[in-house]
Amino acid sequence: MIDVAQARTSAPITETQKWNNIDWHKAKVSVRQLQMRIAKAYRVKQYGKVKSLQWLLAHSYYAKCLAVKRVTQNRGARTPGVDRIIWKTPKQKMDAVNSLNRHGYKTLPLRRIYIPKKAKGKLRPLSIPAMQCRAMQALYLLTLEPIAETIADGSSYGFRPRRSAHDAISKCHAMLARHCHAKYILEADIESCFNNISHSWLLKNVYMDTKLLGKWLKAGYIEQGKQYATEMGTPQGGTISATLLVIVLSGLEKFVKQTIRNPDKHKVNFSIYADDFVVTGATPELLEKRIKPLISEFLKPRGLSLSHDKTKITHINDGFDFLGTTVRKFSNGKLINKPSKASVKNFLANLRQTIKSKPSITTEQLIRILNAKIRGWTNYHRYTCAKRTLQYVSHHIFLAIWQWARRRHPNKNCGWVKEKYFFSTDTRQWIFATKIKDKDGEQKLFKLYDASGVKIRRHIRIKADANPFNPAFKQYFAKRAVLTSIAA
Repeated sequence: MIDVAQARTSAPITETQKWNNIDWHKAKVSVRQLQMRIAKAYRVKQYGKVKSLQWLLAHSYYAKCLAVKRVTQNRGARTPGVDRIIWKTPKQKMDAVNSLNRHGYKTLPLRRIYIPKKAKGKLRPLSIPAMQCRAMQALYLLTLEPIAETIADGSSYGFRPRRSAHDAISKCHAMLARHCHAKYILEADIESCFNNISHSWLLKNVYMDTKLLGKWLKAGYIEQGKQYATEMGTPQGGTISATLLVIVLSGLEKFVKQTIRNPDKHKVNFSIYADDFVVTGATPELLEKRIKPLISEFLKPRGLSLSHDKTKITHINDGFDFLGTTVRKFSNGKLINKPSKASVKNFLANLRQTIKSKPSITTEQLIRILNAKIRGWTNYHRYTCAKRTLQYVSHHIFLAIWQWARRRHPNKNCGWVKEKYFFSTDTRQWIFATKIKDKDGEQKLFKLYDASGVKIRRHIRIKADANPFNPAFKQYFAKRAVLTSIAA
């Protein structure tokens, strides 16, 4: 007779158990080792070895697991493609891992939706691949990312691991702050960047499986029940699209500086974030007649061009907006970065709309919703000179909440409303909060996040040549991670 415990241990492992038992740390280490080997082989121009290592990584079990994890845990995980399939359960995720094979893989057309742009009345097309296509793109992105990082410009910060918008803003400060620095800036923007990238250029210059890349580029999209072909561009909802853009713009800074000659004399510097970038120059004539044509020359074979409406030349004393931040030098010669007026206006409008649209929810629910928004916006801007702006924002948040509280109790006086919704401590008054029970059953005060209390910090910009796939920078990134955790 077989023992029950023995029968249980000898029972076949289910797909759910397999997914739940994956050692994610081991998976990341295994994949990172292969990625570093790919980057090294590319640096020493062993291109045959690069292809062999890419094939090995694309067929790795751990790489497939990480690819599925990525597409099932990001913000778009609940948005299906044309097949209306999403992966929720561990069994579905494990089945997806087993289905990630190049042989027999067929791309599905994209699902086209539109999202509003910052400009009022304009919509941005968003093409959403099916989950299977997203996972395949995530898998092959693991093989492409080490190469993209190796060839990317040092002043490029968008869509790259370990880099952020704060690095791009910090670079602006570094190349404009001193009296001897350039006074003129070319604010450049690429016209419909993702929608116009040349397919032929990508297929010739992107170092990956071109057959799969061609399938993704030519997948087409479905809008209102009709299928349309895609002759140019990459889908903005595609997992691999951002890295393709990094590769497309790689070499821009080097091309301009080598062609212009003596870039230091002409004070030519770049700060690039995705398709938005700024270029400094000693004179407006230099930017208009030499730099701008060179950028257009670089972009043309890639199917891209500069936007006539958004590309302009600005004097640093007038200031310019870049990534939600205004960069301006004042009469005393001091350069200050602070949240842009548009960013503040949009943030407060979003908060007011959120508060106004929820007149009947509990205080605790409202605080949880607002805290997530306030933390995100203030943490983004805490590396700029934002103290006064944060005080302004905090005041207007209070006014919006006070109106919300008064509307809930139109027959009560102000004193009654204050006693119900606002508390005081030794250091602060008028704290919007409510009492909740913690895990031990004791009551505690659950407060609205105070925007004005955010500490302003200095952001340490990443080194231009720092590459997370180069072992020479392993210690550098370890120290940087420690500094970041301390600052947080």
